[in-house]
Amino acid sequence: MNTSTKDLPPFRVLVVDDERGARMALEVPLRLSGYEVVSATGGREAIELGQQHRFDVVLTDIFMPGVRGIEVVREFRRFSPETKIIAMTAQGSLEIALEAIAEGAFDFIAKPFDVDEVLALLSRATRPNKTSLPETADQTDLSISGLIGHSPQMVRAYKLTAYAARTQATVLIEGESGTGKELIARAIHSFSDRAEKPFTAVNCSAMTETLLESELFGYTRGSFTGATADRPGLFESTDGGTILLDELGTTSPSFQASLLRVIQEREVRRIGSSETRPTNVRVIGATNTDLEQLVERGEFRRDLFYRLSVLVIKLPPLRERGAEDIDQLTRHFLQKHSQRTGSRTNLTDDALSILARYPWPGNVRELENTIEHAVAVCSEHLITPDDLPARITDNVSPATPPNNTKPVSLCDDRPTLDELCRRYIQLILAETNGNKSRAADILGINRRTLYRYLDPSSNAVDAPEETGEE
Repeated sequence: MNTSTKDLPPFRVLVVDDERGARMALEVPLRLSGYEVVSATGGREAIELGQQHRFDVVLTDIFMPGVRGIEVVREFRRFSPETKIIAMTAQGSLEIALEAIAEGAFDFIAKPFDVDEVLALLSRATRPNKTSLPETADQTDLSISGLIGHSPQMVRAYKLTAYAARTQATVLIEGESGTGKELIARAIHSFSDRAEKPFTAVNCSAMTETLLESELFGYTRGSFTGATADRPGLFESTDGGTILLDELGTTSPSFQASLLRVIQEREVRRIGSSETRPTNVRVIGATNTDLEQLVERGEFRRDLFYRLSVLVIKLPPLRERGAEDIDQLTRHFLQKHSQRTGSRTNLTDDALSILARYPWPGNVRELENTIEHAVAVCSEHLITPDDLPARITDNVSPATPPNNTKPVSLCDDRPTLDELCRRYIQLILAETNGNKSRAADILGINRRTLYRYLDPSSNAVDAPEETGEE
């Protein structure tokens, strides 16, 4: 651990990770970018360092032995609220993002990360007048099934969901059917200050225009055939809570005008009545169609679109999220549905390969149904390709044959890890005025290894012995 006592540069960063390689992967480029970096091998050490020294930013892994990163976030928010915390994890999920940001983290990043992305986050975190999101006093159950994976699109969706929960802004969730739009809406509600109030989900495409308006806005006795008594609508019964309006692209211009008035005026008028009633409901819209295209074609009101899209969360289709997300989701659903059988179920590599190559038109919902089917029909708690539905096995792309050709890199000028290590060692040597023994101690390596990094062409056996001489 480097704890130099010389004058501190403007920004000081604490890197917390139990894996040495992960710490080095951050420490080297950050130091080369001008930050002073201190490393901690775990949560307990990080908290102790934070109580002794000032840090501008903390980059902490979430899943570590002993004291987890969430506890690091919580403790720093308690004794150093001005420090910005960036949470890192290789196990990306909405639960983790919500928990970290609820505890006061400035941002969330998934591993493996791009160094440029980390540097951009640090730049934003150290920008003047930037504060982290407010903390919440009450914690919420985070068992949100299916919102798992750490593809870049999903990480962005997690963060926007966590941010949306801290505001009262209208939200528009875009994504194909089965991507988890309602789960996102429920997460926004359950992590907001409306969590104790009702959450109501309405599928607009499942009702006629008249039925939809009467369900949402209510009606008075005699306003239409069958209206034998006054009835409040869902906007009234959900007062203080959240309404999700799914499949908004299917609604009529007349309904869109009525909805716009409710959102703008924050009042609702029952069908057949001239009296308006105040309503305090947060509206979340969801669509599996491109509303902007509908606006351009004159099929959706432009003013309503702008009202709804204050904050837009885009959920990617499963086929664009990559094999790693499919693997994570598969194992999550395996565990979920295996619990019902009372014993753990696994799947073969061939079965997993098929799942990774299938295009998933039904997205995450289809994947869960597939796993539930396979768990039910497999033998000896092992899923093979024969246990997968025929629609899956008959519609997969062929496996990619091995390719020994070196891939073309768009970043061929990026330095190798060995080169970064050499630059880092040279920085440490400059700090120690060329004292190789001190440099080796700081780096946690012996002098033979230090010489080998400085001169890869040399033989480590020829390096000077550990005599204490410089």
